[in-house]
Amino acid sequence: MKFPARATVAVVTLGIGLTSGCGDVNAALEKLSQARQLSADLLVQFTKAADASNRSVMADTDEASTAFAREADDAKQAVHHDVDTLGPMLKDLGYSDETRILEQFTSRFAEYDVLDRRILDLAVENTNLKAQRLSFGPAQKAVDDLRAALDAIVASAPARETWHVQALAASALASVREIQVLQAPHIAEADDAAMTRMEKQMAAAETGVRTALTSLAAITDPGARPRLGAATTAFDRFTGVNAQILALSRRNTNVRSLALSLNQKPALTDSCETSLRDLRDALGKRGYGVARWK
Repeated sequence: MKFPARATVAVVTLGIGLTSGCGDVNAALEKLSQARQLSADLLVQFTKAADASNRSVMADTDEASTAFAREADDAKQAVHHDVDTLGPMLKDLGYSDETRILEQFTSRFAEYDVLDRRILDLAVENTNLKAQRLSFGPAQKAVDDLRAALDAIVASAPARETWHVQALAASALASVREIQVLQAPHIAEADDAAMTRMEKQMAAAETGVRTALTSLAAITDPGARPRLGAATTAFDRFTGVNAQILALSRRNTNVRSLALSLNQKPALTDSCETSLRDLRDALGKRGYGVARWK
């Protein structure tokens, strides 16, 4: 096939944008390839950051929560690096639409990062988990010691007072169990007013235990005083642990971080991911055109 003698070949580039900063076509193509890789990595790193943050919130140990929070921070640093590298590259290529999309993502990511920082700071405190461990551990141990001391008091009670001692010991134990039962819902509760109501119930139950122990001291023999002392010491230890539980529960860091993750974070995450997918798709459409003869 012969072509006219004056035929010239015009290479048409669709969307490569050969500006003075791009150099020749090969350089522009190389820069486009790098931009595509960076946009893909941006989406990967952002997804890693969001997932690691979620795992930090759901972690059941301080070590795991801290490790996942660090992983989220590292991924977000990678996002910042990719943005800082990609931005000038898009401007050199003359890609105004892609530059606008990247700027849109940067704005959305800044808002996301502020919220995520709050979530992670709360998550690594783990106050609700710490309160739960105190409830299941030291608080339970103190109640076990109280029960053992009360059982010993009942066993040594004079015959004439056995029924009375049994009733007072049962009353004391029932009241402390009431406090224990209220610990779990207090730890899980997000509403301050509801927690206040539970604390009032706990205070009333504590008064019930103190009253029962005082009454026991009045009707038991002097020989039972060491056992009464052991019961009082165990209950004092329990109330001290319970005060720590309530203070940690009031901080509510696990509940608050989970609420932020479930209620506010998804919308920001979706908007960031939408911008990154738009950027990836826009760069995917850039490339060579066809040879045109004339």
